[in-house]
Amino acid sequence: MSIGPELPTTRQVIELAAENGFVLSEAEALEYRAMLAATINSYRKLDHIPERKLAVKYPRTPGWRPTSEDNPLNAWYWRCEIEGASGGPLKGERIAIKDVVCVAGVPMMNGSKVLEGYVPEVDATIVTRLLDAGATIAGKSACEDFSFSAGGMTCSTGPVGNPWKPTHNPGASSNGSAVLISLGAVDMAIGGDQGGSIRLPSSWSGCYGLKPTYGLVPYTGCAMIETTLDHVGPMANSTKGVARLLSVIAGYDADDPRQQGRIVPGFDTNYLPALEKGVKGLRIAVMKEGFGQDGSELGILSSEPETDDCVRSALDKLRALGAIVEEVSIPMHLDAYHIWTAIAVEGSAAFMLKGCGVGTNWWGWYNTSLGEALARGMKSHAHDLAPTVRNVLLQGEYMRKFYNNRYYGKAQNQRHLINAAYDAVLSEYDLIACPTTPCRATEMVGRDASPIETVANALGCLRNTAPTDVSGHPAMSVPCGVRDGLPVGLMLIGKHFDDATVIAASAAFESLGDWKTF
Repeated sequence: MSIGPELPTTRQVIELAAENGFVLSEAEALEYRAMLAATINSYRKLDHIPERKLAVKYPRTPGWRPTSEDNPLNAWYWRCEIEGASGGPLKGERIAIKDVVCVAGVPMMNGSKVLEGYVPEVDATIVTRLLDAGATIAGKSACEDFSFSAGGMTCSTGPVGNPWKPTHNPGASSNGSAVLISLGAVDMAIGGDQGGSIRLPSSWSGCYGLKPTYGLVPYTGCAMIETTLDHVGPMANSTKGVARLLSVIAGYDADDPRQQGRIVPGFDTNYLPALEKGVKGLRIAVMKEGFGQDGSELGILSSEPETDDCVRSALDKLRALGAIVEEVSIPMHLDAYHIWTAIAVEGSAAFMLKGCGVGTNWWGWYNTSLGEALARGMKSHAHDLAPTVRNVLLQGEYMRKFYNNRYYGKAQNQRHLINAAYDAVLSEYDLIACPTTPCRATEMVGRDASPIETVANALGCLRNTAPTDVSGHPAMSVPCGVRDGLPVGLMLIGKHFDDATVIAASAAFESLGDWKTF
């Protein structure tokens, strides 16, 4: 048997033609089959040419699945002990890696039974950078099914509980990372963010989480959802931890198409000086539309007074430190949610699910083994998809089939309106501020909940976070207080590639004392 693709039968050629809207006679099909044979020969040659893989520099064992006794809130997916360089800025730090990031030799599920059994053969770029900096990879943190939930209940290895109130959602999809930090199992972790998935669990579980400027941190070797929304970034138990992580993982990577035209070799990625800058004279715009939201018409969560009041109190504290804090109006912030919806639904269905997380037409490193594993898993385990993922697939395919991706393109053409609206304010202010989420953690629905109940519980809290995934501005959730036993997050939004100012404001607020007492 030849290595590589097999030549289709004449019947298969006729069926392919019918699937694409035209009819072939058997004689015509034979001619097209003959032409296809030449192409197949080229494809077969590819299997004799070495394929470039991402580097694996440090020895490791496959690790182990944690026991329930060692994993009380189900925040770990897999444990391992991969030691990096003998020295470096992260020497002595144990890092949890969200299970969307490839770690060679360690199982990866992306929260889904569809990928169960997949073991990457490469280290993602950020994993190599962490190990080069002396860090130890302590394991893979649990995440939601295909990372498409902001709740905490869809992870295929079981729901992840909130460390403050286990019956409640921890926020997601980087839920495991946030919970492990809050529990003190690790001080630092990696998260991913396409709609708020770093900041939402940081807010609801009580830690610091930064969605960096789009493209600042390379996504190479991570499971992609939608290339124009994909972000990966640092989470930690302190602002200093965020700055230390970002300083290591940020920077130029020729394999990441998100960086083209945005990041160049030699880009300064030292964010530690920002920790000492303070906020005296810093101009902070308090976004009116981030507060007092009525989500009832959209079927999403509304603002609660406790969250709004806690965030305003935090802003008063920054004012007392010398910041200039003024309210502004950005009406586009509310419409941005709708633009994000079209991009996320159609883009994710086409790229992540139908395109097997690999897609085409972009210049960079393609994770072919992940794509093949995902394709096989979708054929055999699609019935295991969580309601959140099924919902995205059905909606995305409906819009593609009947509206020809018109609205996806329209939304992409409208994203500049979000950028313009934020940039207009940021031309006069240094930061924009609002609550990370409109309310505190919600009670988790059971695994037997109806699809509509599950989706509402999982995706009802994105209105403040999703817009900056579209615009690409850096945005950080800063824990700013506790109300009735649940933490509240303040979100700070900065100018493109001015992640340092976001970090500076977070550090200044943290210097005021233990946020749990505010």
